[in-house]
Amino acid sequence: MDRFPNAADVDFHSPLDLTKAAAAVLDADGRISGWGPSAQRLLGHPAEDVLGRPAALLLATAPGRRPSSLCTAHRPRSTVLDLSCRDGRTLRAAVAFSPLVSQGVAATVVVAAELEALRCWEAQLAMLQGLATESSVGLTIFDTDMRVVWGNVSTDLELAGVAQYVGRPAAALFPEGEFISRHHPPDEDQIMEHVLTTGEPIMGMHYRGRAPADPGREHVWSCSYHRLVDARGEPLGLFEESLDITDRYRAQERLSLLVRAGKRIGASLDVRRTAAELADVAVPQLADEVLVDLPPAVIEGRQPPTGSAPGHSLLRMHGRTPEEFRTSPVSYPPSSPQALSLATNRPVVDAAPPGSPDGAPADRRSSLFVPLLARDAVLGLATFLRSSNPDPFGPEEQTLAVELTERAAVGIDNARRYTSQHAAALVLQRSLLPQHLPEQSAVDVAYRYLPADSRVGVGGDWFDLIPLSGARVGLTVGDVVGHGVHAAATMGRLRATVRTLALLDLDPAELLTRLDGLVAQDSEPHADDGLGDEALGVTCLYAIYDPVSGRCVWASAGHPPPIVADANGSVALSALAPGPPLGLGSLPYENVELSLSNGSVVAFFTDGVVEDRRTDIDSGIDRLAHVLTWQRCPLEELCDRALSTLPPGPQADDATLLLVRTRRLGAGQVADLELPPDPAMVAQARTDTERQLETWGLSDLAFTAELVVSELVTNSIRYATGPVMLRLIRDRSLLCEVSDNAHTAPHLRRARRDDEGGRGLFLVAQVSQRWGTRYTASGKTIWAELAIP
Repeated sequence: MDRFPNAADVDFHSPLDLTKAAAAVLDADGRISGWGPSAQRLLGHPAEDVLGRPAALLLATAPGRRPSSLCTAHRPRSTVLDLSCRDGRTLRAAVAFSPLVSQGVAATVVVAAELEALRCWEAQLAMLQGLATESSVGLTIFDTDMRVVWGNVSTDLELAGVAQYVGRPAAALFPEGEFISRHHPPDEDQIMEHVLTTGEPIMGMHYRGRAPADPGREHVWSCSYHRLVDARGEPLGLFEESLDITDRYRAQERLSLLVRAGKRIGASLDVRRTAAELADVAVPQLADEVLVDLPPAVIEGRQPPTGSAPGHSLLRMHGRTPEEFRTSPVSYPPSSPQALSLATNRPVVDAAPPGSPDGAPADRRSSLFVPLLARDAVLGLATFLRSSNPDPFGPEEQTLAVELTERAAVGIDNARRYTSQHAAALVLQRSLLPQHLPEQSAVDVAYRYLPADSRVGVGGDWFDLIPLSGARVGLTVGDVVGHGVHAAATMGRLRATVRTLALLDLDPAELLTRLDGLVAQDSEPHADDGLGDEALGVTCLYAIYDPVSGRCVWASAGHPPPIVADANGSVALSALAPGPPLGLGSLPYENVELSLSNGSVVAFFTDGVVEDRRTDIDSGIDRLAHVLTWQRCPLEELCDRALSTLPPGPQADDATLLLVRTRRLGAGQVADLELPPDPAMVAQARTDTERQLETWGLSDLAFTAELVVSELVTNSIRYATGPVMLRLIRDRSLLCEVSDNAHTAPHLRRARRDDEGGRGLFLVAQVSQRWGTRYTASGKTIWAELAIP
C-alpha cells in the first residue's frame, strides 16, 4: 500500500500557469477577441456568448481600473477582480494582463485563476522557501551517482559551506561518521543505493559523527532518504533530510543508562562485585574506564573511617569476576583533584590530569572524580576516565555520573552491611554447631554441613555427639524448617535442649517426648520470641550407642531413619517408623534397638542430602546407600563421596551428614560382678575392685576406687531388694557403675555433725570427675568417673 495515497494530488505548478489558468485575449478596446476552453470551465460562459463583447461585462463589481486601461499598459499587470459566472456566482480571481504587439495589432492576453487556489500555491512556495532557508531540518539533494547537488541553509551551516561539497560523494561529508541504527545496512552508500533502486524510503536512521562546523563535539542526527523522480517517473536522484537529535538522544541514553544501573548495580550484595557493576554500566557509554577506590574497612564490612585526611590510603578494585578480583593500594596527595573531591564531597573535573598514581596513560583527555557517599559517610572515590572521546564531561554527564555513583554507593554500603551481618551470622552458626566433637572410644566420627542459603551461610540443620555415662555416646541430627538466622537461632536452642536432656540419661523416646512438649510451648500464639514459626517444622533423630554391648537405640520425630552398613558390607535402611515432627504432640515416640557389630558405619542425615527438586527422596537414599558400600574407606572420604553425588547447582535445603563407625570395648576392658543384697558383700566388692585395678595396672587408683565402690554398693544394698551389679570399665577414665532394681535415686546433701550418715555421696562427688544416676527398665544405675593418672 502506498504510504502517501494522496501524493498524486500535490501540484506545485502556479494556478496562473497557462496549462491550468483560464485564458482569454482582449483587443485594444477591451473587447474579447479570444476565449479558450479553460475560460469557459472557470466562468461557465461559452465562446459565442462573450466573443466581441466588452470584457467589462464579466465584472461583478466596478474595479478601480477598467480592463481597457489595463490593456493599454506597456508592461504586464495583475490585479484581483470579482468575475461573474454564468450560474450567477461571483468568483474572486487573480487576473494577469500581458500586452502583445504583433504586426501593428495590439492585443492583451488575460490569464485568470481562483484567488484562493493562488494563495494556497503561494503558501506552498513559502513553505518550500522556509525549508530551504529557515528550517532546522537539513535537506541535501544527491544525483543518481549519489553526489551532492544542493543543500539548504541548515545543511550549509553544518558543513561550513555546502558549495565546497557539490559534486562530491556522500561519504565526503562526514568521513568518520557511522550509522548507529542496526535495522538497516550501516553503510550510507548501500542505503542510498537501496532507495534509488527500489524507491522505498528509509526513515529514522540514527547517524553519529562530527560536523565540519563543530568538529570538537560529537552529534547524532536522525536521517531519512527519499527518491526524487521527474514527471515521467524517471529517477533524478534522492534527497536526505537530517535532524540534529543530539540532546534528545543523549537524554534517552542517560535514561536507559539509569534504568540499566537500577537493574544491575547493587544486586550482588558484594562490595567488589558492586564496584565492577558500576564500571560495567558506565563503560563505554559514559566513560572509557571507571576506577573505584575503597578503604580497607569498607571492603571488610566494617564502618568506613571518619575524620581521616582526604589523601588517606585506599584500595583500588580490579577484576570483573571473583577469580580476577584483586586490590592495589593507592593514595592521593592533598593538592590532587581526587583529594579535593573527597574533601568537598563534590565531583571534580580534570580536563588534563597529570600522571595519576596508578600509572595511567598520559593521553587521557578528561577525568571526573566523584565521591562515593551513602548515609552521610564517604565510602571511597569513583573515577570516570576518557581517552578515545575528546569531549570533556559536561554538566549533564556530571549529573549522570553522580547519580550512578550514588546508586553504587548505596549498593556498596548495603554490601558492606551484609558482609558485616554475614560474618556475625557465621559466628552465630559456628557457636551453635560443635566446633569439634569430643574424643571418646565408642565411635569414629566425620561430618559435613552445607547450608542452602549460600548468601547468609547459615541454616536450620544441626548435629551433635554427646558423651554419656558408661562410655556410651548420644548421637543426634535435626532439621528446622527454613534457612537463615532465625532458623539457626531455633536450631541452636533446640541443640542445647537436646544436649541438656541427653545428660539426664533419658532414653531416645523419652527425650523426644520432653523435647516435643517444649517445642509445642514455643509454638503457642502467645510465644513472642519471634521463633515460634520456625519451631513448627522441626524433625529430630536421637540415638544412644553402648560400646560395651554394641547395642544402639534410637527414636525419630519425623526425621529420616539412619542407614546402616555392617562390617560385612551389607547396607540397609533402619526399620524405624518416624514419629510425628516436634511440636505436634499427637502420637508417642518409640525406641528401635539394633545390635551393631564392631566397625559398622551408620549414616545420620537430613533430607537435604537425599532430596532435591530434580530427584525424589528414594533415589537420594539409594545414592547414599551405594556410597556406604565403600564403608571400609576412611569416614572423611565417605563424606566427600556422598556429597559429590549431590546434583550440581544451588541446593533447595540445608544438607547435614553425620557418619559414625562403631567400636566395641574389648572383654578385657569390662569387669562385671553380681553381689547379693548382703552388707557383708561390700568388703568383697572392695577386694574385687583392688584385684581388677591391679590387673589393669591402675593400682594407684585403688584407694579412691575402693572408696567410691564401697559407698555406691552400700547404698544399693541398703535400699534395693534384689541383687546388685558392679561394673568397672577401663576407658579414657575409670568408670564405676552400680545397678539395682530400686527406682529411688540418692541425693547429695551436706551432713550435720550429729548425723550418722549422708556423707557417702558427698565423698564420691569430691573424688570423682563426674557422677550421676540413670534409670533403666529394671531399676537404676549409679555411676562415677575417675580420672586415670
